[in-house]
Amino acid sequence: MRSPSRWRAEAARRQGGGAAEESSSAEESSAEESSAEESSAEESSQEEASGSGEVPTLVYWTVGGTTPDDFEESIAKISDYTEEKIGVRLDVKIASWNDYDTKMKNIVNTGEYFDLMFTNNTNYANFVNLGAFADITDLVQTATPDLYSFVPEKLWAGAQIHGKVYAVPTYKDSSLTQFYYIDDTYVQKYNIDMTKIDSMQALDPVVRQVKEAEGKSFYPIKLDQGSLWNGFFNNYDGLASGIQAIGVKIDDSSRQVVCTLEQEDIVENLKLLHSWYMDGIINPDANVLTEGDKGHMFGNAQGWPSAAASWAVGQGIDKYIVNKVFGPIYTTETIQGSMNAISVNSNYKEEALKVLQLMNTDSKFRDMCAYGIEGKDFEYTEDGFVNRITDNWPWPSYTQGTFFIMTNQVGTDPNQWDEVIQQNEEAVASSCLGFALDVSNIQNEVSTVNTVWDKYKYDLLTGASDPEEVLPKCIEEMKDVGLDTIIAEAQKQIDEFFK
Repeated sequence: MRSPSRWRAEAARRQGGGAAEESSSAEESSAEESSAEESSAEESSQEEASGSGEVPTLVYWTVGGTTPDDFEESIAKISDYTEEKIGVRLDVKIASWNDYDTKMKNIVNTGEYFDLMFTNNTNYANFVNLGAFADITDLVQTATPDLYSFVPEKLWAGAQIHGKVYAVPTYKDSSLTQFYYIDDTYVQKYNIDMTKIDSMQALDPVVRQVKEAEGKSFYPIKLDQGSLWNGFFNNYDGLASGIQAIGVKIDDSSRQVVCTLEQEDIVENLKLLHSWYMDGIINPDANVLTEGDKGHMFGNAQGWPSAAASWAVGQGIDKYIVNKVFGPIYTTETIQGSMNAISVNSNYKEEALKVLQLMNTDSKFRDMCAYGIEGKDFEYTEDGFVNRITDNWPWPSYTQGTFFIMTNQVGTDPNQWDEVIQQNEEAVASSCLGFALDVSNIQNEVSTVNTVWDKYKYDLLTGASDPEEVLPKCIEEMKDVGLDTIIAEAQKQIDEFFK
């Protein structure tokens, strides 16, 4: 296996130098009509560019934070580089964390024009079954051979649906490892032993201690609609279905499909979340807050140990202390946790793939997309690190491309990508690795079950509602609209797949 430093060296040669050198239904209907009109105008513009020989501008939808006022200006500078390298420009559009799910559904359902879209296990299979994404199985090999050879075969296999590839998987921490992290200020103040905090139950006495000492207005755990309890369902393989309510226990050799919301461990953790909410440990507006603030004392995320530095930067914290609580493990969903797809209606499919190839092979372009504009958002240090000047770059690096050719940030372990590779190599496989649920025969049931879940998830996963009262109602409503049908179909497919 090539080391990250070797990848960075190869990327530098490709670019000709090192990175351091360089609401109501009426409102919804109105919104969809407006979106369709904008799409028509945009598609027409794209076709004119294609026919006139002008440099095409590719529409790239992704997810992230609030865009600063000068974001378009920054993307224009990034586009100057892509135009020079591969003859295209970019129009990067960022949906907020809270709006991403709804916005992407609207784009797909209305046929709004786009070329590239960030996708993951929450919507990938559904959008493929709706015919929104182009089949790139052959094109990625012929048009972008460097990209195809760079991404490991197991990731291409994990991205398949019905035996075809519809998105480029991001080669990063592609196995799942979950970490808890706490602001070092509080670790020192309360003599917290992070090595012992390996579950929600182990975290409980710590957050209660901090809450009691810091007072009524301090919330040790801060959540919002865009940042619910990360990794809550880690113990279950979701079968790349995009349905939170079903899964197979990751180590269940019998591969029994269950309703996750009926499982004892899930129910007990929901009860603990609710107790934290009622005791003022979780902020009281968590279930209605659309976007949270910064400076969180505690957090949990998928990553690797050295990722704590970037988590701290994002939160405006000097230092987080981390501890691994789960993994590493490979599931089809972890591989599909970050991908970029091309619209079936794109006029520039090859060009879109070349953007993704550049993202995964050119370290200068990779740094620009991850950090912003050199001299404004970041600067290179003499010893070859990135020093962040601003903390409001909204485009998350995990959504873009590989980590292994990115320049490390100041304060991070220069060997951090070796940590990621080691985690990938040590990852165990879920009992259902390789399987992805085909929902083509149960699309109506999937849609209605997910609609029910959407109604309850913010209250349940922030602790705002009592699971003993609300969970039975949620499950009953799901069963009324086809949950048992979905489970039966999933079991049938799994039994056939692994026979």
